[in-house]
Amino acid sequence: MTEASEHDGATPERGGQAAGWSGGGTGERRQGSGRAAAPASPVAPAAPRVRLVDVAREAGLSKTTVSAALNGTGRLSPEVREKARETARRMGYRPNATARQLRAGRARLIGYVVGELADTPWTFLESPYFARLTGATAATALARGYAVVLLPAGSLQSEWAALPLDAVVVADPVADDRIVEDLLAARIPVFSDRSVEGRPGAHWVDVDADAAVRETLDHLHAQGARRPVLVVPDSTTRFHREVEAAHRTWCAAHGLPERTVHVAEPGNGPVIQAVETALATGPDRPDALLVVAEASPPLVLDAARRHGYDVPGDLLLVCVSEDETAVHTQPPVTTLSLRPDAVAEAGIAHLVAVLEQGLRETGGALVPVRLEVRGSSVREG
Repeated sequence: MTEASEHDGATPERGGQAAGWSGGGTGERRQGSGRAAAPASPVAPAAPRVRLVDVAREAGLSKTTVSAALNGTGRLSPEVREKARETARRMGYRPNATARQLRAGRARLIGYVVGELADTPWTFLESPYFARLTGATAATALARGYAVVLLPAGSLQSEWAALPLDAVVVADPVADDRIVEDLLAARIPVFSDRSVEGRPGAHWVDVDADAAVRETLDHLHAQGARRPVLVVPDSTTRFHREVEAAHRTWCAAHGLPERTVHVAEPGNGPVIQAVETALATGPDRPDALLVVAEASPPLVLDAARRHGYDVPGDLLLVCVSEDETAVHTQPPVTTLSLRPDAVAEAGIAHLVAVLEQGLRETGGALVPVRLEVRGSSVREG
């Protein structure tokens, strides 16, 4: 198939027999009825699809020149390339997807699923982190010519097996995630976190949880914290297990008690309840709070004040969050960003290298986090 055939192979689409919402066919006589059913209204044929030759004729260019301009190839002047692209855009031209798939041997579809929230499909979009990660993954993939298909958490094989998926991104899989096993068994490349490291057909991009926790706790310690409390989800994801392990190691190295409160469910309500539990633990009240479970920073700040804490005077506060409201509180809340945009960019770059460049190594990449220090974790003097 030539380069131009991807653009030129689209024949005019014509309306065939339309399947109506009711079950009967056109002009069919009903059983037991004395009269014929009224004929259905004629269905207007679909408008012919704009072909590459139509764009070339309109632009006054050859078909080969227009194809090169739209593909970003060939030695064309900027003026000619822009003229071809603008004409194609104005006429509503789009390449023949079927021809492109046949030429490339792939559908250019990437599945996307969040493993952590398998019991509550689609609620991950309520999370600022997962909303950012999902949007960045879709935008980055589209810029590389791939479309993202959202799959419900806890997807069964029967729900995706018939889709022509080139690969699947599994964000934050839980331990022994069934969808990872099923995808790998179906020989579909999996892109996930470091929990899949070393498995044939699996690739990973992750954040350095250990370094993130150490950097944050070192910052709090430098500001005078000696009784920090960690609020973390009761989760089996690799990230949350590593956070707890890093916290345990740091506390032991500094001779401080390990104080952890677990959150049973995601969402602002359960997290704020856990924060209030952490703030109300006995006479030896905490002097620092690292909230890894995602919650609205203003709500965390309000909970501290309800319990009589001045932030940052009595309590230093850091939230793992992508919520932009953290900047607008008083004081502004220090956040640990897991940089979902950078994770998406690194992941899609690795995915394209595997699918298009034949990269066979099953390695991955660590993305550094970003600690945004603000007033909630800094004491004067």
